[in-house]
Amino acid sequence: MTIKLLCIGKTDNRELKQLIEVYKKRLQFYNKFEIEIIPDLKKTKNLDENQQKEKEGELILAKVQNSDYLVLLDENGKEFSSEKFSVYIQKRLNSGLKQLIFVIGGPYGFSEAVYQRANSKVALSQMTFSHQMVRLFFTEQLYRAFTILKNEPYHHR
Repeated sequence: MTIKLLCIGKTDNRELKQLIEVYKKRLQFYNKFEIEIIPDLKKTKNLDENQQKEKEGELILAKVQNSDYLVLLDENGKEFSSEKFSVYIQKRLNSGLKQLIFVIGGPYGFSEAVYQRANSKVALSQMTFSHQMVRLFFTEQLYRAFTILKNEPYHHR
């Protein structure tokens, strides 16, 4: 199975990019992991929030196949401890999926069409983080989940 993190917009911060790459590289030892960036929309001044969400939603859904399991990283999603998140990942691994896609939306969230297509929603925290930082936090937590599943010493219980 491939696990993919789908994001709107690039990460500008060099230090964050480097840290994301550290965990992305570590993840390759456990599972195929990819990060795919959907470029920011151009000329958004004339778009209201809903129009921007709709356009971003179309771009997101164009990257998703019918057989993919789509998980939105959403503030209203289910919260997990690191251990429970590892169980969540293990269940997806055991289900025979070809591709598990986690999505970080744009600045205003997701369109209704994306919510309708989603199989699940996960919240990393009740706090709000920049979209760039969420990429790092998610990638680290995914790495942590695999180390928990393999009983490796990275995570301290």
